Amino acid sequence: MDPKTLRFSKTHEWVHLNGDIATVGVSDFAVKELTDIVHLEFPEVGTSVSAGQPFGEIESVKSVNDLYSPVAGVIEAVNSDLEDNLALMSDDPYGAGWVVRIKVSDASAYESLLDHAAYEQMCQSGH
Repeated sequence: MDPKTLRFSKTHEWVHLNGDIATVGVSDFAVKELTDIVHLEFPEVGTSVSAGQPFGEIESVKSVNDLYSPVAGVIEAVNSDLEDNLALMSDDPYGAGWVVRIKVSDASAYESLLDHAAYEQMCQSGH
């Protein structure tokens, strides 16, 4: 996916909304900051998530960080390909490196997410 068409959270998750399905991943900027990703903790399919609340963890050689849901809904799918190949997150963060798909119950949070230009500006200012 072209990152210019995505929305981003201030916690570095990206979102692609197609109807009521949100595909969520971790931005290229965040993946590069984390460096070597060694583990990803997924939520269970069917888990309800709230916008701004943690749904999983990403662990690198540097740190362990929560993954935050940018929208409210129910986890519809997890990217099980990442379990055996975490390199997909750095090789293709906006495509094969997606993390979860969420059936959105309230799309209002999506509208408050950053567009690509605003997200790039936030990253360049060191946030």
